[in-house]
Amino acid sequence: MLLLIPAVTHAAAPAPAPLSPQDSAQLQRIASYLNGIRTMSARFQQSANNGGVSSGRVWVSRPGRMRFEYERPNTLALLADAGYVYQWDKELHQTTKIELRSTPAWFILRDPINFGPDVVVTRLEQGGGTIRVTVVEAAHPDLGSLTMAFTENPLSLRQWTVVDQQGRRTTVSLSDVQLGVALDPRLFQYQYLFSPPSQ
Repeated sequence: MLLLIPAVTHAAAPAPAPLSPQDSAQLQRIASYLNGIRTMSARFQQSANNGGVSSGRVWVSRPGRMRFEYERPNTLALLADAGYVYQWDKELHQTTKIELRSTPAWFILRDPINFGPDVVVTRLEQGGGTIRVTVVEAAHPDLGSLTMAFTENPLSLRQWTVVDQQGRRTTVSLSDVQLGVALDPRLFQYQYLFSPPSQ
């Protein structure tokens, strides 16, 4: 899944992308935009390496909190509560738990977001009105990479892709994005993972 990324050890840090002053300015613009997002609600479509496609709704409350509710036939829900990510399988009645900081998605949820020395920018691409930035954590490149895609004007997050150390790719595309919305705090509490409050 997009947040539950298994870890391996002894991976070498990838080389940083060569960045021009204009690139650095663009990264600062992106960081300012992401830091300005405190709450978000959106519809999502998720595609995986195996060709599977699922959809649902996502809510974000920065820092640290995110929730995915998948539509049937998918039986999963994902919850990040600033400390951990919980994956709940409604059909099997099983919960998986992993530290949020051990996933590439932590970059989007941390506060503040920046492209400082603890983050390696491995790729920055611009063209066709789209900006794509790929990052890994400098201290833990084995945890996988995160690629964010933005519309350029106006700057807006539209997609992210997580690639784990085995090359498995999961892409989440956003639509109907609403920023600055009032969200029920229970959305991000573990006890409401199994019976979400209405939104």
